Amino acid sequence: MPSSLRRQLLVGLRITVVLTVLLGLAYPLAVTAVSQLAFKDRAEGSLVKRDGTAVGSSLLGQNFTDPSYFHPRPSAAGDGYDPLASGGSNLGPSNPKLLDTVAERVAAVQAENGLAADAPVPVDAVTASASGLDPQISVAYARLQASRVAEARGLPVDEVLGLVDDHTQRRPLGFLGENGVNVLTLNLALDEMS
Repeated sequence: MPSSLRRQLLVGLRITVVLTVLLGLAYPLAVTAVSQLAFKDRAEGSLVKRDGTAVGSSLLGQNFTDPSYFHPRPSAAGDGYDPLASGGSNLGPSNPKLLDTVAERVAAVQAENGLAADAPVPVDAVTASASGLDPQISVAYARLQASRVAEARGLPVDEVLGLVDDHTQRRPLGFLGENGVNVLTLNLALDEMS
């Protein structure tokens, strides 16, 4: 093997080792250390704990079906709220399957919440998000569910609506998106209240 070729191979090998150590070890460790120091609560997945036990994440939705709890928006992630199969249905707005599913969901939300058959239902109550794991619902959807939840828990509706207001999260940066309500933290607050 000619010496120039050997020299090029050694230089390439050294660069590979140096970049692997820097970018594969040092950089990830530095980013982890900074995140642990500066954003401790978020660096660990934004876990929500009750009595020292993790009950979920404030960043990932989970399914609540009991009438005494606020329900999240529908999920198309796997069999529903599966973080390993995150994703939407990818059905277009004129797809008959989507239209039928939305019509069924509208009827189910109306029936479950004691609404008239022609009562409007917020869009997030009947459509899945792109990730299928949204932890928030719109304020309108939370307020729509308040009467059902209050009745199931034997609480005054005004108290439940006040809890919704207390758990309303404002738009990010004051102008991005819409106000929302984190379903997990709202339901945990309901449990504390009852």
